[in-house]
Order: sequence, then C-alpha cells, then structure tokens
Amino acid sequence: MRDILPDVESWLAQGKSVATATVIQTWGSSPRREGARMAITPDGGISGSVSGGCVEGAVFEAAVESLNTGRPQLLHFGVADETAWDVGLACGGSIDIFVNPLDPEFYKTLRSVLDEEIQAALVTLIRGPEEEVGREILIHGNGDVIASSIDIKDVKAAELSANSLAEGIPQRVLLEDGIELFIEPLLPPPTLIAVGGAHITIALMELAKTLGYRTIVVDPRKAFGNGQRFPHVDRLIQSWPDEAFQQIPMTSNTAVAMLTHDPKLDDPALKIALSSPAFYVGALGSRLTQSKRRQRLLEDGLTEAQLDRIHGPIGIDIQARTPEEIALSILSEIVAARNKDDA
Repeated sequence: MRDILPDVESWLAQGKSVATATVIQTWGSSPRREGARMAITPDGGISGSVSGGCVEGAVFEAAVESLNTGRPQLLHFGVADETAWDVGLACGGSIDIFVNPLDPEFYKTLRSVLDEEIQAALVTLIRGPEEEVGREILIHGNGDVIASSIDIKDVKAAELSANSLAEGIPQRVLLEDGIELFIEPLLPPPTLIAVGGAHITIALMELAKTLGYRTIVVDPRKAFGNGQRFPHVDRLIQSWPDEAFQQIPMTSNTAVAMLTHDPKLDDPALKIALSSPAFYVGALGSRLTQSKRRQRLLEDGLTEAQLDRIHGPIGIDIQARTPEEIALSILSEIVAARNKDDA
C-alpha cells in the first residue's frame, strides 16, 4: 500500500476522486500477492499494480465505473472465464480483485496510522448487504478500534485482525450470513541495518530505499559514517555497535548486514544481532574469514545454532564484481529470506 500513497495524496489534494483495487486472492500463476494495491482516478491516473499488467485495463474500467456509481465491485479473472484471453491470464492464473471508491475521511486516519508506523489491521467488507459492502474498519494491534464504518461486531473483527497480524499475511474470511471480510495487516516497513559505511553500503542503502526499507547505517568512523556519504539514509548512527544497537529496536522485521571486515565492529554487532529476532543476519568476508569469525564468536559464548544463522559469505552468488553488483546480491538474499519467512 505504501507505494501508492504519494500519488493518492497528490490526487486528493487536487480534488480528484480516487478508487483503489486490491488483490484479495490468487490461484496458480499470478505475479502479485494478496494485498497488492492499485489506485485509479477517472482521468487516467494509475498508481501501483495488481497483476503486473495483465488485468490492469479491465480493473481500470471497473474502477471508473465504481467511481461513477459509488458501488464497490468484486472482480474475478481466470482461465475459466471468457475474459481470460482478453486480460492475459490464459497461462493458468486466477485472481480476485476488490475495487472500492476511496473515502477521503477514512483515508486521512489510515494515512496517519501508516505515517506513525502503528501496527494495525485494515478490515474491508467485500461481500454482504449491498449498503455495507466496501465499508472498512481500522483496528489497532492492541485490539482497539481506531476508525470504523462497518456494522459488524468489533469484538469479532478485532479477534480476526489479531490472527492476521500474528501471521503477518492478509486473510479472506467468510462469516455467518454470507458476510465476507478481507483483513490486511498494516506492519511497519522492514528495516535494514548496515554496520560499516563502506562503498558497498552506499549502493546497498540506495537499492534498499527503492524497495521500501527503512535504512540505518552504523559506523563510529567519521571518514566512513558521515552525512556526505549517506545523505539519504533514514538514520546514521556514528557510534560503536554495542551503543548504537541500544538505540535501534530489532524485530522479526529487521535485517542486519556486517560490511566492515573489521572484527572490532563486526563481532560485537553479530553478538547482538544473532541474539535478536532479526530475520536476516549477514556478514561480508571470504570463507576463511567466516571460519575465523565463527571460532572467535564460539569462544566468546555464542552457540552453534546462533552462528548457523549467519549468511556468509554474504549475498547470493551472482559472480558480483562491483560494489553495486555486490549490493544487489546482498539485497537479493535479504528479500529471499524475508519472503521465505512470510510464505
């Protein structure tokens, strides 16, 4: 959702009406996962994607129709449909997409939750009484209702939202009386912490930003960890890792990359990261360097199980040569680890 926010904000500021299209379920071959979203304006504005291109035209037409009528639509495209060839899903995929006119007032609250990175769940009624379809409820991670336009029991919605947040994936839920909900967890963006302001780190942070990661660089060496080298990172901490990591909450949504080649920096950072719930911990260095590092950390009290979490040599083997290619290999490995954990 975050990728479409700048365009939605701009369109609303211009007084345009906006509809959103959300992938709520896929089967077989589909390029986008549940929760992927596209925003549409009637004058041809499109932001985001729900299929990588194959059904966007049909979804755009449906969105314009929904904006004209004020009525949401639940769309289905698949190989069994006569429209399959027209929309490009003849390769074997099926996809359900919910199109809904955007409520500007509800959006303001939703945007505030996203900006403040509050853990919450967005619940949308996608099937039920005609006058209720498309209405939404925003539920805080603690179970409190932040905003609501749905006439269903908040307790039930909160319970379902808690389950979705715990699993970290969108869910389509069928209730009694034919009521169906789509529950989307709204989690803070993933964080990538790089220890060491090397040339590789510069490229890595730039790539990570394009994928929506919050970026943090830790390096006490002013020649490497300075604002001139990293003007666009979200946070630059010019401290030693043991002190810096006290300022950074590490969660299951955090990746950490050690890029200094210096045991005085890498080893303390690894001891902290490997004891955290971070979903990825990688360290630069050859196999010989990794072996020596492993022995040092074993002697320092870490367990074999903890050390087995290290991705090292760091990155996917793509025969990388340049700092940019090495950064690509590292980020590819991070993305693979995160998607594996989400699967």
